[in-house]
Amino acid sequence: MHYDAGEALAADAMPIGGYGSLLHGVVKLSKVLEDGRQQLVGLQFAPDLTGRLFANESRVTAEAASDVDLCVVSRSAMEAVLRDSPDFKHRIMLQTLRELDEARDWMVTLGRKTAAEKVASFLCLIASHATPDQDKPRTSFDLPLSRADIGDFLGLTIETVSRQMSKFKADGVIGIENYRHVTVPDLARLRVQCG
Repeated sequence: MHYDAGEALAADAMPIGGYGSLLHGVVKLSKVLEDGRQQLVGLQFAPDLTGRLFANESRVTAEAASDVDLCVVSRSAMEAVLRDSPDFKHRIMLQTLRELDEARDWMVTLGRKTAAEKVASFLCLIASHATPDQDKPRTSFDLPLSRADIGDFLGLTIETVSRQMSKFKADGVIGIENYRHVTVPDLARLRVQCG
């Protein structure tokens, strides 16, 4: 299935009928409070599995942050594969543990890092999924989120996000074209900015 950027994949408390293997694109996960306030709580990248296994309903709202392509599998078919495939169970466990590690790292980012370190950490997160080969010194990618969504994800204002991005650009840590396309000439230098 194809979803255009901005389209909903799942809503909080929506019954789960199937799962998706993310083939291309970025999915943003958010929680909406009773009064309508929303908090971005995570991002998913290819080849992540979308949807919550072993649950009857979604615990988050999932929206296409960029154009997204999913291979959708029914709940019954997924449960059968999980029963019969130790390799697939292992892959799911590795994804779950990676997401847990990323959530713990993100708690440190949100709780202890400066604004500059938060923005650098966000850029490194996107770069690590755009270029999984960590040995490459250079990468480029399109930002999957608007400055407002980045601010929401980092607990910063849109002005602070823009100011930090401009500073990184002026210092040569990143290049920015057309407001969303980012080039990182030296990933190691960007990682140093993460604190």
